[in-house]
Amino acid sequence: MIKHIVLWKLKAFAEGSSKELNAKKIKDDIEALKSKIPQIKHIEVGINLKPSDSAYDVALYSEFANKQDLITYAEHPEHVKLAGFIGNLIENRVVVDYKTD
Repeated sequence: MIKHIVLWKLKAFAEGSSKELNAKKIKDDIEALKSKIPQIKHIEVGINLKPSDSAYDVALYSEFANKQDLITYAEHPEHVKLAGFIGNLIENRVVVDYKTD
């Protein structure tokens, strides 16, 4: 199993919307990928509840059967399109992928 975790720090205002509205849009759009990309075993998105200068605004947790499924997800046109949009909304991004037994 491959676990894929991403954290985003959003701009206060981007693409005509506030940070709060963009966080909700990111959550809805990422969760919609589950029905479009069969390699996703599990996906959830959380919006930070406790504002802090050191906190990130949106967290993605997802699971894939293997590394190839993660690559397929990353290269899927729906994911590529969404990643491009999210790139316009963020100040920073961190990611970790790891394997579990």
